[in-house]
Amino acid sequence: MNEKFFALPKERQQAILNAGYRVFSQNSYKKSPMSEIAAEAGISKGLLFHYFRNKKEFYLYLWDNCARVTIQAMEEHGCYGREDLFESMLRGVHAKVSIIRQYPYMAMFTIRAFYEKDPEVCAAVQESYHKYFNFKADKTLLNLDPAQFIPGLDIGMMYQDMYWASEGYLWELTQRGDVDMEAMEPVFYRMVDFWKSIYKRKDETNQ
Repeated sequence: MNEKFFALPKERQQAILNAGYRVFSQNSYKKSPMSEIAAEAGISKGLLFHYFRNKKEFYLYLWDNCARVTIQAMEEHGCYGREDLFESMLRGVHAKVSIIRQYPYMAMFTIRAFYEKDPEVCAAVQESYHKYFNFKADKTLLNLDPAQFIPGLDIGMMYQDMYWASEGYLWELTQRGDVDMEAMEPVFYRMVDFWKSIYKRKDETNQ
């Protein structure tokens, strides 16, 4: 990558990244033309290749940027290091909404990239994903008090189950072309309330 990309004003950088997220989120890797991305960003195709050597480099930068932006937003919203997992998850919803407002197509890109089968990028995406998932899980589960959950619960499996359910919901909406974070927010609240009802230990003083 050419360091001149980072010398661009933040607004110009974001315009280029958002153009990439939109085009790659709506097409497979192979069928996403760099010329369309450049045109949407308001630059020439040659200049886009000046900032990123090739399509693969740009795509993987977009993918890595998803992790950086997400971790930063999660930290800013106080999602990590909490004893109450469900409070952390609700804060995570707010964090994701804030991301979507800045990068409207990032969520759709992330889901499509995860399922991308093109051999040029799929291995790198999967390797990065597993590192990120483990990092996120470790930071989320680090300070949890097991006493808040029903006895004998496999907390790691519970977290993975909830994560997969959330990603599956996003994937279903993406397939329908109906990703609306404002509408999704109350759905996630109901999902968290449901998980609390089945996984969290009941307060015996209220029985």
